[in-house]
Amino acid sequence: MEYSKIIAITGLPGLFELINSKTDGGIVRSLDDKSTRFVSSRVHQFSHLESIEVYTTRHNVNLVDVLKAMETNKEKLPDEKDAAGIKSYFQKVYPELDFDRVYSSDLKKMVKWFSVLAKNNVEIKLSEPPAETEPEAEKTVEEKPAKKSAAVKESPKEEDKKSTAKTTAKTEEKKSAVKAETKAGKTPAKKAEEEKPSKKAVPKKAAPAVSKEEKKSTAKPAAKKPAAKKK
Repeated sequence: MEYSKIIAITGLPGLFELINSKTDGGIVRSLDDKSTRFVSSRVHQFSHLESIEVYTTRHNVNLVDVLKAMETNKEKLPDEKDAAGIKSYFQKVYPELDFDRVYSSDLKKMVKWFSVLAKNNVEIKLSEPPAETEPEAEKTVEEKPAKKSAAVKESPKEEDKKSTAKTTAKTEEKKSAVKAETKAGKTPAKKAEEEKPSKKAVPKKAAPAVSKEEKKSTAKPAAKKPAAKKK
């Protein structure tokens, strides 16, 4: 029987072993007559012995410390009905008790509880607290985001998104440029006229001078009329 399962119940004499706890109470077994019953937590209050503390002249101590002192001391347990004898007993066994705040009824209860625990061979000790896990060492090196492999190509959807974004950006730039020019008084028609290259007049080449002799040589001979045939 474990000491951590031993409880005291208000309104009921003696000590009990908590067998099973429920939302509205618990199933307990009496250490006196070994009877099992359900006790409602709405009517009674449960107190684990290992959670009970006792007043001393310095600081509060757990009930286990007092019971351990009673266990190791060779003084005979006093009669439960002898209030003076009980106080004298604890003055020898545990003189640090604050007898102004620890009443005679409390001293009587501790004597009775010790007797019941001894009869049921309950080892008086606190349950071991759960081992605390050491916190993980803080990371001193910042984790850098993994770079994308150059061999991994972006999906077609991502490429389409990028091309669409570029086209949209160019369109916005053109719109803003047109707005700026309109404010400056330049209409698209005027701009087109300004951008047309001005045509330079090409000087006509003078015809080379030809001498009279060259004209005669170049002149075609007049076609000769065929001579009329004589009959």
